Amino acid sequence: MKFRPLYDRILVKRVAAQEKTAGGLIVPDSAKEKPLEAQVIAVGGGRQTADGSVREISLSVGDIILFGKYTGEEIKLDGEEHIILREEDVLAVVEN
Repeated sequence: MKFRPLYDRILVKRVAAQEKTAGGLIVPDSAKEKPLEAQVIAVGGGRQTADGSVREISLSVGDIILFGKYTGEEIKLDGEEHIILREEDVLAVVEN
């Protein structure tokens, strides 16, 4: 399915949660929290400013981002969970 977010919205997909702790303990599914790290799948065209110009989104497809715990709207596309966020909900870009 093709999907194009509007304005300053981005479509992201959570990265997989870690199965083990740093000490080597296996974390059961019932104790896992949803990761706050995601990969950008699609970006909108940008936000229109008061003077009528469009400010482009500073994120690119493929970027790994961190976002707030209670932000965004969860949706399912082709049976997979995704989240639609506003650019302002992104806390940081993870750089390797």
